[in-house]
Amino acid sequence: MSSSEAAPGAPAGASEKAPDIHPVLQNALRLSLSAKEYRALHAITVKRAPQRPGKASYPLQLRCDVPLEKKPRVPLHRSPTLRLSFSLSLLLLLHRLLYRFLVRLRANLRTDDAKPFRERNPRISRALTSRFAPAIGASLAGFAVGIMPQEQLRLTGAIYWSTRSLEFLFNLVNSKGLLGKRPWWFGSWLLMPVSCAQLFHAFVFDRETTPKWFGNVIMKLSPSYIPDRPESLPANIAWPEKEQIVDSLASIADLRWPAFVSPILHPGDPNILPSSVKAISPITGPAHPSITQLSCALLHPGVPSCSTAFLHHILLSVPPLARFLTTVTLALSIPKIKSILSQPITSINSICKRIIVMTAVLSAAIGSAWGSVCMLNSTLPRSTLPTKRFFLSGALGGLPFLFLSSSRSVFLYFFRAAVDSAWKTGVNRGLWKGRRGGDMWILVLSWAVIGSILEANPSAVQGSGLRKGLAWMRGDGFVDPAALEKRKARRESKRAEL
Repeated sequence: MSSSEAAPGAPAGASEKAPDIHPVLQNALRLSLSAKEYRALHAITVKRAPQRPGKASYPLQLRCDVPLEKKPRVPLHRSPTLRLSFSLSLLLLLHRLLYRFLVRLRANLRTDDAKPFRERNPRISRALTSRFAPAIGASLAGFAVGIMPQEQLRLTGAIYWSTRSLEFLFNLVNSKGLLGKRPWWFGSWLLMPVSCAQLFHAFVFDRETTPKWFGNVIMKLSPSYIPDRPESLPANIAWPEKEQIVDSLASIADLRWPAFVSPILHPGDPNILPSSVKAISPITGPAHPSITQLSCALLHPGVPSCSTAFLHHILLSVPPLARFLTTVTLALSIPKIKSILSQPITSINSICKRIIVMTAVLSAAIGSAWGSVCMLNSTLPRSTLPTKRFFLSGALGGLPFLFLSSSRSVFLYFFRAAVDSAWKTGVNRGLWKGRRGGDMWILVLSWAVIGSILEANPSAVQGSGLRKGLAWMRGDGFVDPAALEKRKARRESKRAEL
């Protein structure tokens, strides 16, 4: 096809009015579009594009007369990217310099020549000659994060390192045998009831403070409690969005859980629903007449009892949840493909078992959170914790995670998300105010704890990659302190035997 020919299926006279088109683009259109598709595309373009009298717009003509919005230029010293890079670079530099300086100072103060100084300044000498002094002093480099302008990044870092420091402190205490008599149910899974309590309450009342993925998961895996628009519903009948359904549930809680007046039994009553929740009338209108609570009519309108609604939720949520978890689990198993191929039957059995357990746990968790809303509504008085009972519902939703073993990293991730949500919720509600530089102090304190634990018991710092990274930041090279400690212990034991 030459450049003077019209594209396939073009309207009559289009070739005379069309501008010159590159042959490659013409051939691409000819191969990708049929004549019928081209005519439809041309008709839509002619209909929507601005026209001059007596002339038709050609689909391939580009409009370049729209001015582009220019972003305001930021001075170089105020560039967020530059400040972030400079902050992290300064952090690494100061951490290494402070650590190596304090290590040498500690060594010099322990010599005989420094004995007069130790006698004149006993307290300062004990502090500087402590084995933890270099780690604590190097943690002061954390103040360099104050240069970066990203407040959310600083907050995320402070929450992450503070929770990791608490995790390593727990490992250290456990390695000392101080938690040997703990009950069988005591473990990291206890973080889930606390985390789910905060996240579920914030999802209903302060959704902007929760992670986006949390709301998406709740919406997607709650088809029986937060239904989609029925396909058979006529287009002229409005249906509330999923966010409107959750907002209406929050309004019902603020109204102290009003009773449900069935429009089927009272067709002439004009005040069936409060004015703030009129949007849910398409859901509650055909609800079962035996339902007595408005929240139950909203969450399970076709099922009269909470237990039956819970079973209905399990049946609806398990298939999509199993497909989702299967995809995620198989994707995460790709790096372990060699070990899977070496023992295929054992590996497949373990993968299938984990998918089944995770499906059951997540489905039961979401169902328990929603089902307990109606259960608490029917057991508690209306004025008893009208909005705070969602904390209890979320905590009940976190109980099934007891059966999800060896998932401490998952539990800690949920806990960090809950801490971030709780902080933002308190700030939005005016319960507390963020102190300037508070995230830097938390980061410095967390690094001091982690560095001290790495000195006392390197194996308590979980993760060989993290231990190597911390050793590299100190200037000791990319080595694992725990592995070095084990080698040193083996050499000493061999010497003792000799």
